Amino acid sequence: MSSAAPSSDSRVPLPIVLAFSSLGGPIAVIGLLYTVYLPPNYVALGVSFMAVAGAITIVRFIDAFLDPMLALVMDRTRTPIGRYRPWVVLGVPVAMLGVFNIFIPTQHVTQLHFIVWLIVSFAGLSMMTLGQSAWSSVVAVTYHDRARLFAWISLLGVAATVAILLLPVFTAGKVSAGLTSSMKALGLIILVSLPICLALCAIFTPDRITATTTRPTFKLADYRKAIARPSMIRLILSDFVLNVGPGTTGPLYLFYFHDAKGFSVQDVSVLLIFYVAAGILGSLFWGGAAARWFGKHRALQVSCVAYSVTQTILMAVPRMHGTYSLLNAAPTAVAMAAVGFCASAFGILNRAMVADVADEVRLEQRKDLTSLLFSMVTTTTKVGSSITVAIVYPVLAFVGYNGAEGAVNTPHAIFGLEMCYLFAPITLVWLGGGLLFGYRLDSRRHAEIRAALAAPDFAAAEEALTGLPIQPTPGSAAAE
Repeated sequence: MSSAAPSSDSRVPLPIVLAFSSLGGPIAVIGLLYTVYLPPNYVALGVSFMAVAGAITIVRFIDAFLDPMLALVMDRTRTPIGRYRPWVVLGVPVAMLGVFNIFIPTQHVTQLHFIVWLIVSFAGLSMMTLGQSAWSSVVAVTYHDRARLFAWISLLGVAATVAILLLPVFTAGKVSAGLTSSMKALGLIILVSLPICLALCAIFTPDRITATTTRPTFKLADYRKAIARPSMIRLILSDFVLNVGPGTTGPLYLFYFHDAKGFSVQDVSVLLIFYVAAGILGSLFWGGAAARWFGKHRALQVSCVAYSVTQTILMAVPRMHGTYSLLNAAPTAVAMAAVGFCASAFGILNRAMVADVADEVRLEQRKDLTSLLFSMVTTTTKVGSSITVAIVYPVLAFVGYNGAEGAVNTPHAIFGLEMCYLFAPITLVWLGGGLLFGYRLDSRRHAEIRAALAAPDFAAAEEALTGLPIQPTPGSAAAE
């Protein structure tokens, strides 16, 4: 936090941004492996389909309630090493314990083993992701710099994900996320990278230091008032549908590109790299230039329109005929990259706006509920991404599509698959952008909030209430 109003051009130094964002790499890799590759690998280890599906459902249900509970404790945290740093530091070893037992099991795996260590893994991930998200409001204090910070977190996450997807190329096919025999190697990569990135993040990133053991008091009405404010309601609902919308393409991805576009199963995996890698450029564009040009909520709306256009173009790309080649696959690969470029905006801009709302809440309610507000959107992300199968698979069954290996589907069933892949994400993404009409916390309003927060009378009152002295943050005018 700054003791003076930061200038509109204040920027956190890039080394601090990179150190803070580095943890986004292993977090993104864990998310990819747990979501896409872990379930089939555990089936290959002898756990039944129903047992794996049941385990994931149970864990996701528990996980949906974890972030708000953590936030209630996190908002009360006051330690000599900072407010959010301890949670990130604690989350890493918890996640590592879960990762070790998931990827390098020392005994015969069962559904119970899967459930227990998934819960441990997700508990550690929740501490890291929620702690890092809330910490971002301290690291970057200006309107535009917050978008830049989340852009770098996303960029490093995308880069790490692409590196994992390219492991078969780097290792001549010996290590691949889709191979059960590679689970130990993948686990070791995560176990080595997590403490290294934690050290970079925890040592070089500033946090608010507590000079007293005073604890703030919160009432239920404080939480209700913060969450129910119009700006936060819009962000919560928008984040939910923007996760569900593009998320519906995930369970359909393999079916769509194999049966509707004519790619082999192996080639479909290669296409995913183009989608993910485009997020590197997309992160920098949406979190940088676009946010500055239009403002964050308008940039998010622009990305929603762009997503619907590129998703439609992807649908219109003709089915690949003949033998697979780079030339034949190029139109689909370019369209996939365009969709991934646009989709990369959603999480970056939404979370940057949540940090702005947290400032507004702190000014108006004299309560710092940053963790709670971020827990609302991390929860919508989890819930939104976990219900997509329940949405699209019944529709596929209704249109008569058969997803069994080697099945021959009718043109009617293929058409139904194509309509699911096109209209569900576009409709929900349009809704997500539309929810932000009337959103008023723009750069001008946020500058007013930051100036008020930095006023001497407010700073003195906040220190008296919380015991937290306001200290200059790198990148602010006070620090300069």
